[in-house]
Amino acid sequence: MIDSEKLKKALKSVDKAVDRGDFPGATIAIGSSDGVEEIYQYGKAALYPKALDLNIDTLYDLASLTKVVGTTTLYMRFIEKGLVTLHDRVADYIPEFKGGEKDKVTLFNLLTHTSGLPDHLPFYELCSDYRDTIDYIANIELEYLPGTRVIYSDLGFILLGYILEEIGGSRLDHLFNKYIFTPLGMKNTCFNPTTDNVAATEVDKSTGKAIVGKCHDENGRFFGGVSGHAGLFSDIGDMVKFSNMLINGGRIGEDIFLSSAAFETMIRNYTQDLDEDRGIGWCVKGDKGRISSGGDLISPSAFGHTGFTGTSIWTDIEQDIYIVLLTNRVHPTRENNALLRFRRTFHNSVLAAKI
Repeated sequence: MIDSEKLKKALKSVDKAVDRGDFPGATIAIGSSDGVEEIYQYGKAALYPKALDLNIDTLYDLASLTKVVGTTTLYMRFIEKGLVTLHDRVADYIPEFKGGEKDKVTLFNLLTHTSGLPDHLPFYELCSDYRDTIDYIANIELEYLPGTRVIYSDLGFILLGYILEEIGGSRLDHLFNKYIFTPLGMKNTCFNPTTDNVAATEVDKSTGKAIVGKCHDENGRFFGGVSGHAGLFSDIGDMVKFSNMLINGGRIGEDIFLSSAAFETMIRNYTQDLDEDRGIGWCVKGDKGRISSGGDLISPSAFGHTGFTGTSIWTDIEQDIYIVLLTNRVHPTRENNALLRFRRTFHNSVLAAKI
C-alpha cells in the first residue's frame, strides 16, 4: 500500500521541479503487481516555439529505454525460442568482428556493457549508412579486455540490434511489433511516430527548430530512426502495460510473456565486482552503495534504466512497486542536467510513501 498523503507530497515535488526549470513537463506512473495506482502529469510538451500542453496520449522519445523496452526484451524472447544464447560470439554473426580479444566478445558482453567497445562515436559523421556503421564497429579496436570493466556502450546495442535483425529476418520495428508490442497491447509504441502529439526535445542548432517526433539521438536519426540503442517513442499507457509485465515477473494476468527462468536470468546482477551493477540490458541497484538513478531507498534487487532525453523506468519486485518517469529534460537544451538529482530524490520520496 501507499500512503496517499506522502505520495501527494512526492508528486508535488514534480510541480516544483517544472516551475524551477528542471524539465518542461513530466508524465508519471506508479504501480504495483495489482496494476497502476497513480498517473500524474504536470508541465508542458513544448516551450518553443510556443508552449504546448501535455495530455495522457503524449508520446515521449524514450532514447536509451529502447535498449531495454525493445532490444533486451526481444533478445530474451529469442533466447526462449532457442534462436540465440548469451554466450554466442559476436563473430558468429558478424565475421568481420575478429582479431585478438575481439574473438572472445560474446553477446553477453554486449548486453552487460562489458565488451571493451567505446561508449559512443559520431557515426553520422564517420559513415555512409547503417551497414557501413556495422562494418566500422566490426573493425574498431577494443578499449579494454572484455569482461574486466563496465563501460556503457551504445555501440554494443547497435550491434545487438543488427544481430537480432539477422536472426529474425526482418527490421527491428517489425520484430518489436511482432514479439513485444502486439502481445503486450502496446499500440502506441513505435519508431518514427506519425502523430504530432509528441513532447519536444532539443532545439536543433542548425535549424533553430525543436525536434518533435524525430529521434533525438544523432546516430539514431542517421539510421533512419530505427536502432537497437535508441529511437523508440511511447506514451504512459503503454509504459504502464510494460511495467505491469515486469512487476509480475514476466506475466500478463494468467498469460506468460517471459518465462520465470528467462525473467530471472535477465534481472540477475552479473557485474557486482566490476564498475557498475548490470543485469542483461538492465541496470541493477546492487548492494555496494553506488549512486543509482533509482535512488537510495529502492531494493538492491531492483532494476531499471534511463534515457538521455529524460525518461526512466524502475521496478522493485521486493517492495512491489514500479515508477515510470517520462520527461523532456533536453528541451530546449541538453545542457540542463537538473533532472539527474531530482530523479533520485523523487524515487526516494515515492518509496518512502510505501506502508
